Amino acid sequence: MPSPTLEQRLAVREKPPGFPVMRQRWSKLLFLHWKVDPDMLRAKLPPGLHLDLHKGEAWLGIVPFFMDRARPSLLPPVPGISWFMELNVRTYVHDDAGVPGVWFFSLDCNQPLAVEFARSRFHLPYEHAEMSSGQADRHLDYSCRRDGRNETSRFVYEPAREGAAAEPGSLEFFLAERYLLYSADPRNRIHTGRVHHAPYLLEPADCTEWSTLPADWDELPLPDRPADSALVAKTVDVSVYPLKRATSPPA
Repeated sequence: MPSPTLEQRLAVREKPPGFPVMRQRWSKLLFLHWKVDPDMLRAKLPPGLHLDLHKGEAWLGIVPFFMDRARPSLLPPVPGISWFMELNVRTYVHDDAGVPGVWFFSLDCNQPLAVEFARSRFHLPYEHAEMSSGQADRHLDYSCRRDGRNETSRFVYEPAREGAAAEPGSLEFFLAERYLLYSADPRNRIHTGRVHHAPYLLEPADCTEWSTLPADWDELPLPDRPADSALVAKTVDVSVYPLKRATSPPA
């Protein structure tokens, strides 16, 4: 299958037609990525999706962040509901036509309503989790324990101060600049969802503690070494568009 062209990668950054169904703010994002055996990831993808590679290499990401002001587009945010924490385990894929996107293996979240909504409306593998954070000086202490697990994953990092947009074609662009998700419903039919926001302002992460436990929980073993790529991103305001059935059926 053809790999996505740079033009296709840039095209998904454009604002989609139509009206967004939700608005959100993503803040204090940490992008940790490891090079992995592509066969390990291919075996876990549904029919119709193909692993997206950067210069022949496959990447698995762990991304903790904060979800702020999440609400339907025409409603105001609600205290106690619209602010919560998320941590996702992800890789990168494309369809038969080469349209690039994200495939999520899991999304841990400490807002029960968000978990149930995303599972039912977006067919995403959200997991209930206990999550907490604290801050000392400029370092953020972020922890997550998925329901049914005894271990806690912990990340200590400094949020972005300045940052710059990733150069198209760079590894940073490949890993972070993703505006389309793929998901599969219970009948294994593929769906797509678009988001729109300004390009991330990225900088190298000052990450003094990290964990690969979220990948282990998804049966995706990672090497016990620091991430091959570690980035932080400044806050972005996000528009979320309706989920759609993929135009081409799974192969």
